[in-house]
Amino acid sequence: MSDSTTEQPAQEPNESAAVTEPTAATGTPETTEEVSTPAQPEAAPEAQPEEAQPEAPAPEAQPEVAAEEPVAAPTPAAIPTPSAIPSPAALAGSTPKPSALSPTPAPVQVHTPSDSARFGRVDDEGKVFVQEGAEWREVGSFPGATPDEALQYFARKYDELYATVDLLFQRMQTPEVTVKELQDGLNTVHEAMVEPNVVGDLAALAALLTQVEDGLAAKREAETARRKAAKAAAQAEREVLVNEAETIAATPENKVQWKQSSARMRELLDEWKAHQRSAARLDKDTEHALWQRFSKARNGFDKMRRAHFAQLEETRGAAKKAKEDLVAEAEKLAASTDWGPTASAFKRLMDRWRQAGRASRQDDDALWAKFKAAQDSFFDSKDRVAAEEDESYRANLEVKEALLVEAERILPVKDIDRAKAQLRTIQDKWDKAGKVPRADIDRTEKAMRRIENAVRDAEESKWSKSNPEVVARASSMATQLEASVAKIEEDLAEAKAKGREKKVAELTAKLEAQQQWLAQARAGLDEFGTR
Repeated sequence: MSDSTTEQPAQEPNESAAVTEPTAATGTPETTEEVSTPAQPEAAPEAQPEEAQPEAPAPEAQPEVAAEEPVAAPTPAAIPTPSAIPSPAALAGSTPKPSALSPTPAPVQVHTPSDSARFGRVDDEGKVFVQEGAEWREVGSFPGATPDEALQYFARKYDELYATVDLLFQRMQTPEVTVKELQDGLNTVHEAMVEPNVVGDLAALAALLTQVEDGLAAKREAETARRKAAKAAAQAEREVLVNEAETIAATPENKVQWKQSSARMRELLDEWKAHQRSAARLDKDTEHALWQRFSKARNGFDKMRRAHFAQLEETRGAAKKAKEDLVAEAEKLAASTDWGPTASAFKRLMDRWRQAGRASRQDDDALWAKFKAAQDSFFDSKDRVAAEEDESYRANLEVKEALLVEAERILPVKDIDRAKAQLRTIQDKWDKAGKVPRADIDRTEKAMRRIENAVRDAEESKWSKSNPEVVARASSMATQLEASVAKIEEDLAEAKAKGREKKVAELTAKLEAQQQWLAQARAGLDEFGTR
């Protein structure tokens, strides 16, 4: 069988695009009772042997209609279609073809009658028509078949096409099916729907197709929105990587943690590559702009790092040379026995060592070991000699501790002249006693200074009390206060006599204050021994 309007062999149905007019009486398809009754097994069309052909070829096999799978007839107005849906691979326009090469006719199969046949009719010439709106359109013919068989053939083609569209509708509801897959299937359906050579409810098929197209448009918009959101999220994630790289690159050189920052830069590059593989693809211009920023930050950081370590290598070389010189000086001083000056010299070397800067860790450790060995050698010798000297000073310590006990008896000072004489004697003995162990120097010297200060304070206190100027000032103050008190007493007596209570209270308070000051002045004069 084939879809064609040209002359066909008697065994094949003929499908034509010609349109015939509906019957004048009703305008509806001409049908017979056979359309609504169950179809009988299709008989193979009889072969018409050609006359005057003694050696005619083997008769052609019957049409491969029997090879089709039985399809349950859908209700045209119902959506979706019945559950039994044939494979969508067989789309409209794929008319069965005879098996000319098969010597044995294919077995005849029984098909379930399709209700879609009620939308078609067959004229007296065997042409099949489908109702399309108010008109009838020719879809083809099936020579040698009954009208019912012809209608069923084209009705089954409609059912296949409807099932294909319904399958697209169902697949559209599945999130895993992409818009491209659905659009490819829809494109194929559109080709078959130009002038479909089928018999069935074309309006219902068009309505279902419209639902598929509308759903596909909505699905396309949703996918577009998801892609847009995914791109925005991917761009934001890339921006985070770029911003962090730029922040690291912009850090002042003296604040960069080189090991951590270098490792982080490598991690950022790995994250960028992983993002390219797994995240949504960005627009070419956006990707290029972000990569330019990211690459610029990485290159800037790498350039700063190389310059830093080049300068560091130069600085370390200078520090190494300076410390080698300090080691040489320290080794020369190590054998000195001039303890005081040499100890000061080592202190100055240590200050210069700190100012020399850092060499490489390996060089610094090796040079410091040499410097410290020379320094320890000197101070070990110095401490050993000092320990020997301390041992020899033990007897001097005993003498000075006895002198401290004797000096303590001077306190408290009562007779300044006698105390001063005793202290001078003790001081002479102290100086002759000699050095004491280093650990006892501070303790013994502080004890002696405390006694000396006590005697000095007593002497200064005595002198201040016998100072003529101080005595004269104290005597003058007492005389003035005595005259003031006498004057206030006279005024108070007069105020009492006149009964001036307010004045009496004022003068009484003033008199009490003056009397207190006078008492203090007289006590000072008593201390000076002038009364």
